[in-house]
Formats: sequence, C-alpha cells, structure tokens
Amino acid sequence: MKKEGHPPYQEVLFVDSATGFRFVCGSTLQPKEREVFEGKEYPVYKVPISSASHPFFTGSKQFIDSEGRVDKFVKRYAKKAEKKEEKEEDSLKRAPKKAIEKKVKKKTS
Repeated sequence: MKKEGHPPYQEVLFVDSATGFRFVCGSTLQPKEREVFEGKEYPVYKVPISSASHPFFTGSKQFIDSEGRVDKFVKRYAKKAEKKEEKEEDSLKRAPKKAIEKKVKKKTS
C-alpha cells in the first residue's frame, strides 16, 4: 500500500455548536483550528448536531438548532400558508354572486 495514498489518521476534538459538548474521536479530518482539551492539544472540528443535542438521544420533543434552519423552514411554510389563504379569500371576493349561489346549492343538495 502506498504511504501517501491516505490522509493521516489522528485524534480530533469535535465541538457541538448547539450545546458546546466536546468529545475526542479518531478521524482523517484536517481542521486548521487547534484547542487544548483535558491537557492535550487537538485539532478542532465544529459539528452542528451531536448525540448531546439530537432529540433522539436527548429524549426531548423540541429540536435545538443553533444555525436556525428549523426556524427558517417554519417561517417559510407559514408564509406559503398565508398566501394560499389570501388567494382563496380573493377568489371568493371576485366571484360573482351567482357563482357563489351555485356552489352553495350544489353543497346543500
């Protein structure tokens, strides 16, 4: 096997950006940041989610997201729902009374 075919394997300090939880694990990642943890210096890699912040492992029902992806999704979905309701209201306002009466008669019969 070639010596330079694979990146070097080393211990890397992983930091959960949501909770600040830190753990050391072997990896081939080559981060430039370095930090001292438990008296030893490690390269640092920041992860958005780990077992300390994921709802499956924590048992919580609410998802903690420091990067705001969940909030962005909820806001975007709420805007689409509002637009849909506005379109429905506008179509009812613009429809002639006879068309509305026909719809009502069809529903009642």
